[in-house]
Amino acid sequence: MEQDIAAQVVGLGGASDFSLWSLFLRADFVVKFVIVLLIASSIFSWALIFDKFKLFKTINKSTSDFEKKFWKAKSAESFNNNLPSNTKDPATNIFKIAMAELIKTKRQSSAVQLARVERILEIATDNEIKNIEKNFTFLATVGSTAPFIGLFGTVWGIMNSFQSIAISRNTSLAIVAPGIAEALFATALGLLAAIPAVVAYNKFNSDSRRYFSKIENFSKRFLSII
Repeated sequence: MEQDIAAQVVGLGGASDFSLWSLFLRADFVVKFVIVLLIASSIFSWALIFDKFKLFKTINKSTSDFEKKFWKAKSAESFNNNLPSNTKDPATNIFKIAMAELIKTKRQSSAVQLARVERILEIATDNEIKNIEKNFTFLATVGSTAPFIGLFGTVWGIMNSFQSIAISRNTSLAIVAPGIAEALFATALGLLAAIPAVVAYNKFNSDSRRYFSKIENFSKRFLSII
């Protein structure tokens, strides 16, 4: 073990390449695993960020168009009959479910009908919001754990560097710097993964609340006219 570390020290002492790829190659297995994990988390986070950004842009536009067309329609029944059978707009799906319940309970009293439609609206809205917020927890997890995972890689790398110094009995900067650079690389990646994830999570949470408020307002207005 000590011979391996000592050999690594000699290699580090002669290593002057501080490129990111070189830092990765010189790192030990644990630090490499941390780096790969953080890079993979960051890539998935960015893919999720772009996907959710596109989703909110699409549903905000489609829901606004739906509301404009609905309030211009002659009746809810005729509007419902002209809706496409398959749609990805949450507001449209919620409305279609509510209309199905309204038609199903038309022979019941107004109070019972209103209560059932209101309940269906709540359930349908909750289901749509859950679909919209899918994978939000991944962004939150990356944002909260990535810095600590990176810090673990840093601590592990610095620990190995100190062991190397003790074995080689050489405290020159040429020996210390490469190991410290490798260790700090893990922390930098942890922050690089965490910061966009936290920002995106907060933004999408805010977007989700605003969209829920829009759907809730439409539901209240719809209930007032049935």
